[in-house]
This record gives sequence, C-alpha cells and structure tokens, in this order.
Amino acid sequence: MAQSSIEWTEMTWNPTTGCSKISAGCKYCYAEVMTRRLMAMGIEKYKNGFEVAVHEDALQIPYSWKKPKVVFVNSMSDLFHPEVQVAFIEKVFEVMNNTPQHTYQVLTKRAERLYELHHRFNWTPNIWMGVSVENETVIDRIDFLRETNAVVKFLSCEPLIGPLRNMNLINIDWAIVGGESGRKARPIKEEWVLDILSQCERSNVKFFFKQWGGTNKKKAGRLLLGRTYDEMPLISKVA
Repeated sequence: MAQSSIEWTEMTWNPTTGCSKISAGCKYCYAEVMTRRLMAMGIEKYKNGFEVAVHEDALQIPYSWKKPKVVFVNSMSDLFHPEVQVAFIEKVFEVMNNTPQHTYQVLTKRAERLYELHHRFNWTPNIWMGVSVENETVIDRIDFLRETNAVVKFLSCEPLIGPLRNMNLINIDWAIVGGESGRKARPIKEEWVLDILSQCERSNVKFFFKQWGGTNKKKAGRLLLGRTYDEMPLISKVA
C-alpha cells in the first residue's frame, strides 16, 4: 500500500504484482520499470521481478485503513492476468465487498477474461471496473466491459497513442485520457483528446484529462482548452 501521485486516485494496493505485455499500450510499461527499481532495492515483494505473483498477506491491508480511501487496485499488475487464479481474484473481491467505505478502482487489459469471470463476483457499488483502451485496435475491450455487472464502468485511454473514433459509450460512466510519458514517449494529438471529450459530452460520460505526457510531463501539464478536466463518478457514501 502506498500514497499515489496518480491524479485520479489516492493510493495504490497491490495484492498481485507482475504482468506481461499484450498490446501496444504495454510497450513502455511504467510498472515494469518500477519493478526493476524495487527489485534492485531488495524489496521482498519484487524479488522475482515482473513475474506474476500473488500476495496473500496484502489482503489484510484495507482492513487497517481508518478513513475512507480511493484505491487503485494492482497498479503493478493486472488482476485478470491469466496467471492469477480465480480463487485469488475472489479473495480480492471479498476484501473489497467487506470494506464498502473504500472506493476501489480496478483496471485491466484482459477484458475478455473479465467478461468470462464477472458473474462469479459480487459487484458492490464501491468497486469501479475499468479497461485500458489505447487505440482502436483494442476498442472491443469496451464491449466486454459493458456486459459486466460492475456498477461503475470506466475507460483508461492512456497512453493514448491513436484516435478513438465513434466509441460506443453506452453504460460507460467515466473516461480517463492521458499521453504517454518518459524518454521514449509516443506522441499524443490534441485532436484525439478533443474528439474523446466531445464523445463523452454527448454521452454524458465523466471526462478526466490526466496529462499531455512527453519527456517532461510536469512541464507539458494537463490543461486542455485552457482548463483542467477532473470529472469523476460520484463516490458512494457508507453510513
């Protein structure tokens, strides 16, 4: 568990670590780079590098949080990676179900596996489910997400490396858009971002612009049309 600098969340929780590349958005995976650093530092959790691993001890962490949190689940992995056993995914969902005061943001590139398994889980309102959609070659991930029982569904269009024209945003609640950052960052075009913004406005989908990215993402900033876009779905309040 760690406080996060990611603009759309508060903290990260990693009951699984490690992953493998499946599409163009994975090319410069920040989690893989971070894992190498943590492994070099001797952090036990990352002793096997970017191999997929589950961490039973991490399942207890959310029970220790005294105040409600907004939590990005598995920032260093993909909960629906095929090497993560269904039984462990069920344990993660049980923790999320048992701590409704926290809002959990789960993000996957394995939309087909998500769809195959979604009926096995209890989708309480505090579990937001998202898929990564970096260009039009993976736009079908939205269709798989739409068919799940998740109460809140969102898209992470980051790193946006191509246009996403004419998306079907029915039953989609939120879209996060951002450019790739780092020394080898692929370019993002303003017209792509503005087109997604327009689609979201027409479909009443919340829009969050995270960053332009590039080699100096702080300098590039996150202003779009002279303003910041920080829209998010409403967070469920637990009495």
